[in-house]
Amino acid sequence: MQTNLADFIKGTRDGDEAEAILRACVHCGFCTATCPTYQLLGDELDGPRGRIYLIKQVLEGVAPTRKTQLHLDRCLTCRNCESTCPSGVQYGRLADIGRKVVEARVARPLHERVGRATLKALLPRAAWVKPAVAAGRLARPLLPQALRDKLQPAPAPRQWPRREHARKMLVLDGCVQPALAPNINAAAARVLDALGVQLVAAPRAGCCGALRFHLNDQDGGLDDMRRNIDAWWPHVDGVEAIVMTASGCGVTVKEYGQLLAHDPDYAAKAARIAALTRDLSEILPQFEGELARLYATRVEARIEGHAAGQPPQRLAFHPPCTLQHGQQIRGKVEGVLRAAGIDVVLCADSHLCCGAAGTYSILHPQIAHALRDRKLACLAATGATGIISANVGCISHLQSGTAMPVSHWIELIDRMLTG
Repeated sequence: MQTNLADFIKGTRDGDEAEAILRACVHCGFCTATCPTYQLLGDELDGPRGRIYLIKQVLEGVAPTRKTQLHLDRCLTCRNCESTCPSGVQYGRLADIGRKVVEARVARPLHERVGRATLKALLPRAAWVKPAVAAGRLARPLLPQALRDKLQPAPAPRQWPRREHARKMLVLDGCVQPALAPNINAAAARVLDALGVQLVAAPRAGCCGALRFHLNDQDGGLDDMRRNIDAWWPHVDGVEAIVMTASGCGVTVKEYGQLLAHDPDYAAKAARIAALTRDLSEILPQFEGELARLYATRVEARIEGHAAGQPPQRLAFHPPCTLQHGQQIRGKVEGVLRAAGIDVVLCADSHLCCGAAGTYSILHPQIAHALRDRKLACLAATGATGIISANVGCISHLQSGTAMPVSHWIELIDRMLTG
């Protein structure tokens, strides 16, 4: 793709990066076939190729409009198009650059400014989210549907293990997960404890930075990333990995090195943190033999009369976009579960987004609900009795549309091992 960037961005870090991405695009359109919003809305400008043209025009000096902003807002940033693209176009990064420019040049309506400011101020702060979620659950019937969807009942966390182990790994608590699904990290800690690994949470680590960054407060998002690096840095020499139990956080932390490459104070540290980061599904396969042994022991206990921990007959796995497209991890969760004797299946069109996409399901509930209902229909068609996933946003979004239980896959492993 030929480019002629405008003076305001030509020669800048963002401009050089955007130009390289644009020049990689060959207009083939393969991306439109796997874009959820294009499939749903049928508008070329609501697909990756159309959005690339919009961003190109803006970076070449064409004044963006409210319509430009709307088409870019509607993108889920699921990055399915990146998995499809034969030219390796880094669409997600280009979208970040384009949205940043448009956000600075197009004024939003007051209600959007207030809504986005509230999300940016509240959600990255776990200390604020917990009481807000508790209050919201009490007042749930009075809230808008988009907020009610996020406030599904959640099981209380089981006890965090207290044993010390020589092998240690860090874990990110995150921002909304401790309030919406506090048992996920506790389950991961319990499973790893059974495998001889201690999971440690650094007290000052919080939001991974994705929330503010993708709401176009990129400076605020980078500050969140720097805070996490500072919190983890004293521990990095004593841990094997930084474990992510939410794939949405994992894809962001793995990109710290790229996102902070321009910061002389943090570039090297960010690269080290990114290199240490692993999704939980990348950690568990190395313990498959031990897991199988522990699970066999549990089965023997059930045979003797203890029925707790029996998994459902068939489970459908929804791989989050941040896992399969952002991190390019496929098959690992299914492998761990099948090694434990679970019948786990993928649904038709498993590559497509469920519509959660961070704050997307709050800001664009109509599109998010349509994608959710499509996904749930495909999951139900598998004949599964339960749904598992790997990201808290997907879990709460899917649960809002079905009576079938939706949980994190590590919670299932925890139940199987410990009852």
